[in-house]
Amino acid sequence: MSQSSRKTEHIVQGQPTRDGAGVNLIRVLTQQWQRRLDPFLMLDEFRSDDPNDYIAGFPEHPHRGFETVTYMLAGQMRHKDNAGHEGVVGPGDVQWMTAGKGILHSETPEQVAGLMHGFQLWINLPAKNKLAKPSYAEVPAAQIPVVTTDEGHRVKVVAGSWNDIVGPLQRPDTNPVYLDIQLTSAQPLFVPIPAGHNAFVYVVQGQPHVAGQTIAPRRMAILSNDSQATGVLLQGQAGDQLLVLSGQPLGEPIVQWGPFVMNTRSEIEQAISDYQSGQL
Repeated sequence: MSQSSRKTEHIVQGQPTRDGAGVNLIRVLTQQWQRRLDPFLMLDEFRSDDPNDYIAGFPEHPHRGFETVTYMLAGQMRHKDNAGHEGVVGPGDVQWMTAGKGILHSETPEQVAGLMHGFQLWINLPAKNKLAKPSYAEVPAAQIPVVTTDEGHRVKVVAGSWNDIVGPLQRPDTNPVYLDIQLTSAQPLFVPIPAGHNAFVYVVQGQPHVAGQTIAPRRMAILSNDSQATGVLLQGQAGDQLLVLSGQPLGEPIVQWGPFVMNTRSEIEQAISDYQSGQL
C-alpha cells in the first residue's frame, strides 16, 4: 500500500470542565465537532494525582443511544449499572458499554490517593440500534494486543486492527479504530487509516509531528479526509504518546440532550420521559 499522509485540518485544545459529582477533566471532543468527527461524540481525559479532582466520581446517571469506551492508564474505577453489570477497570484495561435503549450506571474511583488517568470516548449508534438491548464488556490489559512495529514503536490495538493484528473490540456500522501509540525513537511511523473514516490524533504526552505539524500535549489534531491519503505520518521522540482514532461516519442526524443522543427531538423527549418515569 502506498503511503500518502492525511493533513492536519484543525488543532483543538481541550477545555477544562467538571462533570459527575465534581470530577475535574479535560473535554477534548465537544458538540462543536460531532458532525465533523461522526461517529465520535465526545472525548474526555481525566488526569490528576490530587484525589480532590476525582474522588467524588460519577454517581448513578442515565445514557441512551450511544456507546461509551473507558480506557484507563493509571488508577482504578468501579462500574455498576442497573442491568446487573459490575466490575473494576484498572491500568491498561478497557470498558465498553453499549447504552442502547437505556442504562443507569455509576463510575466510582476505587482509590483514595495517587494518579488517576484515563479517557472516556462516546461513539454514536446507528438509528437502527439506538434502542437495542444494553450490553457491557470489560477487556483486561493482558487481552489487548501490543505490536512492536518495524521501527520499534509500540502500538496497543484497543479496537479495530493494526495490519493483520485485530483488537478485542469490533463494532459494525462505525468500525472504530482505537490505537494507543508509544514512540520509542525519532523514527517516523506511518499509521494506516481506512478510506472514508473520519479521524483524529490526540497527543497524550510529548510534542510530536502529526502530518508534519508539531502538536502540543493535550491537543487534538483533526485529520483531513483526503480520498488519496492512506494514513497519517507521525514522528516524535522516545516517550511521546498519542491516541489515533478513526471511524466510519453514520451520516445521520445527531440530536443530543445531556446523556441522551438520538436522531430527533421527539426521541430525546421520549428518553427524558422514560427516565423520569423509571422506564429507561
